[in-house]
Amino acid sequence: MNRVFSKGVLGVTSRPAVQHLFTRSAGRRLAERFVAGEQLDDAIRVAHRLNARGMSVSLDRLGEAVSDPAAADAARDAYIECLDRMRSEEIVGNISVKLTQLGLAIDEMRAVSALGEVAVSAKEAGTTITVDMEDSSYTQQTIDVYLAVQAELGNLGLAVQAYLYRTPGDVASVAKSGGHIRLCKGAYAEPADVAIQKKTEIREAYGKLLEQLIDQPDALPAIATHDGDLVELAAALAGERSRKFEYQMLYGVRNSFQTEIVEQGHRLRVYVPYGTEWYPYLTRRLAERPANLWFFVRAMLGT
Repeated sequence: MNRVFSKGVLGVTSRPAVQHLFTRSAGRRLAERFVAGEQLDDAIRVAHRLNARGMSVSLDRLGEAVSDPAAADAARDAYIECLDRMRSEEIVGNISVKLTQLGLAIDEMRAVSALGEVAVSAKEAGTTITVDMEDSSYTQQTIDVYLAVQAELGNLGLAVQAYLYRTPGDVASVAKSGGHIRLCKGAYAEPADVAIQKKTEIREAYGKLLEQLIDQPDALPAIATHDGDLVELAAALAGERSRKFEYQMLYGVRNSFQTEIVEQGHRLRVYVPYGTEWYPYLTRRLAERPANLWFFVRAMLGT
């Protein structure tokens, strides 16, 4: 299956009337499957539960495309508060941030400054930050900001997207920074001249990037996939090369599979989103898998 389905879902869910429908109580019931809750307390509670099951976490305060400086400052402060709570409650995990939430769309240096402040707090908490990759219009800026802060503080990682044609070159350059690299397939609707469109070709690209990443001695591979074949490939390649790595998976997706991975002795980090801005995140989860739409239908019917 190509990405026509995903683009169709994202196109429909971007309509105001559809968003209004989704954000009613029925849509909120569906969001509970993939989002810890709207408050930091909700995320901390989920983090404790996952830690008790042998899983680390990456907490993500949802939000993106911020154009108001005050909102960007509030996001920065919220992440610092999150890190303080993680430290005080001894949560095993880190945080993930989107740079447009920290003001990248306003000014690149604002994002550098904000990410630096959050990274200092993360260092004080004894943990790290993963910089999420957003749509392709921000890819180069995201890498530039990441490299600037990583060079100074050294406790960052970066997400890269397998479906972008540019990603092999990005992995080669970013790996030298010494941070962890989260390899994911990619969840945004991108044009054909920027990103691979067919699902089979994206899987093939992911496999090649996986091997490239594991062969990079300076980077910690973070394998972000729920694809069983790619999970097995990662274990095989890392085993052959005696490389440390971790799996990363989304909260609410293939929970039993996550448990199996931990029981097999592998490291697993669960990406735990929280916050009031859950709608864009939810629509991307729906677009990734047709089966996810069934959960929405059931939520709307109250079954």
